Amino acid sequence: MQDKLINCLLFTVLSLIWGSSFLLMKIGLEKLSPYEVAALRILSAGIVLTPFAYKAFKQIPKNKIGFILLSGLLGSFFPAFLFCVAETKLSSALTGMLNSLTPLCAVIIGTIFFRMKTNFQKVSGILVGLVGLFFLVSPSGQLHFNNLHYILLVIMATILYAINANFVGRTLGGIGALNTASIAFFLLIIPSLVILVSIGYFSRPLNQIEVIKSTVAACVLGTGGTAIATILLYRLIKRAGALFATMVTYGIPFVAAAWGVVYGEQVTMLEIGCLGIILGGVYLANR
Repeated sequence: MQDKLINCLLFTVLSLIWGSSFLLMKIGLEKLSPYEVAALRILSAGIVLTPFAYKAFKQIPKNKIGFILLSGLLGSFFPAFLFCVAETKLSSALTGMLNSLTPLCAVIIGTIFFRMKTNFQKVSGILVGLVGLFFLVSPSGQLHFNNLHYILLVIMATILYAINANFVGRTLGGIGALNTASIAFFLLIIPSLVILVSIGYFSRPLNQIEVIKSTVAACVLGTGGTAIATILLYRLIKRAGALFATMVTYGIPFVAAAWGVVYGEQVTMLEIGCLGIILGGVYLANR
């Protein structure tokens, strides 16, 4: 019983952390550019995970380092920038809902490019999820199509997540998630610093309260939403298995929507209904 309570606690904490990430992005964007927020996120995650990287480098074969770097780029670096740019026009709640497409994209990418076995149930789940997506982004869902290219940025991020999930399964199987994440983010520290320097972040008035607030939000996003969450996910997989851990997908968008309401964003019942359809498709496709 105690083990189940601990597993449920880890599950809840992960849902809260990742569901809150979209609001933290929005707060970071109040005074910083999307590129600064994304770079600070990756940089802070790399700094926090650096102590784990030292041990990981000793345990992982050298011929896997390039694969790990590519995984970091596909699964964290590029999506971080895509999400931040998208949130300059989209609400954090809607972005969190669109993020729930990741498992569906993983099934589609796996089927098309990685020879994943498919069946009627998976196809049905994909179709149901796409129906939910259609109504979520349609004008009847109170979303104007002049924001469509920002929606596509989020969808591209979920596709990159899906490609990375399949890529990791094929090339990095047997390597612990913590080792993979710590090396990936350690290697991404320098690119993040280069971006921050090149766009003039360190020339900003970093002593102003508004800039400090946005910087802290971006760093919390990296340390909590990326580094600490990765460690917690690793623990949850070890304790309860990967299947239980993937159920976090269902909690994240509702947490994001709740924070959006608190932040003053409009979240309609139609959007919640569309989210339910998408998650129903996710359940069917991954059952």
